[in-house]
Amino acid sequence: MTEAKMMHATNASNLADILERVLDKGVVIAGDIQIRIADIELLTIRIRLLVASVDKAKEMGIDWWERDSYLSTKAQQAELDNKVGNLEAEIKKLKAGV
Repeated sequence: MTEAKMMHATNASNLADILERVLDKGVVIAGDIQIRIADIELLTIRIRLLVASVDKAKEMGIDWWERDSYLSTKAQQAELDNKVGNLEAEIKKLKAGV
């Protein structure tokens, strides 16, 4: 009779541990690409990548997704309110000038 052995997915748990650690601490990857010909800089591309959890990013002061009107309904409403305020001010100026 053959004995059945139980197999564990240790790689998956290790990957989950690594991912949790990366998101908790954050990782920054930075690099620059420069194209030059005869000491004349034609193009510079700066690449910055941050991998972190939302909580860690907020702790570092990064919260652009909350102010981006394409990603946040609150930001969309604030942008609309700002436009309405500007239009109302312009209407008052026009009425005062008439």
